[in-house]
Amino acid sequence: MSRAIQDATACRGALARLPQLSLRELRQQWRVLYKAEASPHLSRALLLRAVAYRMQEVALGGLRPQRQRQVRQFAQHLKDGQEGRIRRPELKPGTRLVREWQGRTYEVLVLDDGFSWQGMTYRSLSALARKITGTAWSGPLFFGLKPNRTSALKPSRGLGSAGEDSDAAS
Repeated sequence: MSRAIQDATACRGALARLPQLSLRELRQQWRVLYKAEASPHLSRALLLRAVAYRMQEVALGGLRPQRQRQVRQFAQHLKDGQEGRIRRPELKPGTRLVREWQGRTYEVLVLDDGFSWQGMTYRSLSALARKITGTAWSGPLFFGLKPNRTSALKPSRGLGSAGEDSDAAS
C-alpha cells in the first residue's frame, strides 16, 4: 500500500475519533500538531476543527502555493489595517458564467484575454454587462462574482442578487 493511501487511511481513522476526545486530549493534540499551546480561550468546537484541519494538512498536504500567498497577503492587509482592495482569484479560461436577467439567460465564456458572448470578445465583464443591460454596471457584480454592498448591509426584502424584485419576476 502506498504511503499516501496509508496516511489518508490513518487520517480518516484519527478524524473519526476526534469527537470522542476530551478537552484536555484535544489541547494535547493541538500541542503535538502545532508545536505550541492552544489559547485557553478557544472553544472545544474550534479546537476540534483546528486539530482536524491540521491533521489533514499533515497527512494529505496543505494549501497550494498560490493560495498560501493569497492568505499571507490577506493577513498582511489586516495586520496593516489597510482598507485597500484585495485581489480576487482570477477566473480561469474556459469558465462559463451564467446570468439570468429580464427573463433571458446569458452565458459568457472566460477567455485568456477577455470574455466571449455571442461570438464577440469583450475586454472586461463591465463592458459586457453594459452591452447586455444598456446601462453602466459593475461586471463582477452583475455576474454575481462580487456581493452588492447595499444589499449586504440592508435586511433582505425579497430582492434578487442584482436588485430585481423577485415578486415582480413571477
